[in-house]
Amino acid sequence: MNQTENRTDAPSRLNAVRQDIAQACAGARRDPATVTLVAVSKTFEAAAIVPVLAAGQRVFGENRVQEAAAKWSALKAEYPATELHLVGPLQSNKAKEAVALFDAIHSLDRPSLCEQLAREIARQGRTPLLLAEINTGGEPQKSGVLPQEADGFLERCRQSYELPIAGLMCLPPLGEPAAPHFALTAKIAERNGLRLLSMGMSADFALAIAFGATHVRVGTAIFGERT
Repeated sequence: MNQTENRTDAPSRLNAVRQDIAQACAGARRDPATVTLVAVSKTFEAAAIVPVLAAGQRVFGENRVQEAAAKWSALKAEYPATELHLVGPLQSNKAKEAVALFDAIHSLDRPSLCEQLAREIARQGRTPLLLAEINTGGEPQKSGVLPQEADGFLERCRQSYELPIAGLMCLPPLGEPAAPHFALTAKIAERNGLRLLSMGMSADFALAIAFGATHVRVGTAIFGERT
């Protein structure tokens, strides 16, 4: 499928995802309003995003600060109600730009990043929604806090840096059943009094909703395959 076909089909795919979310919520006896669809537009150019904006989607996810800044300055000017979420790893030296640009950051995972974010939040007077990333599979190549260290990290975020952590994010390992990872993340959130769970992507967001996801990060199912 070429980029033109992707753009043409994106609104219908968005509608299908919304219907699937509603169906998953019905199965879980949840109000669909409790689940936020984050349309992950990473690697897609602005021309591919516009039809999804025109179809009414207002929450988008990006992986990189510089890529997002290049695409979204003009898009947000045209669609000012849009929320932009950083769903990929964040380098500490990008904290200034991230606080200025993003409405939510899903990937807090180390004290040095917390320190930089706390400094920029105080300096800019702007506080994005903050979620800590949990590396539920203990994968060395991935960012995220190890599950056994999560409680201590969250306490440090609150006490040492005064960061208002609102929830957790996880990305289950490829090739493993996602359910145990969603369940573990939900358990950590519950015992730490956190209300938000960023869990589930195109292949497993319905399952994530059954485990309490409040934010599902869906890219391919909306925008098509990435080239």
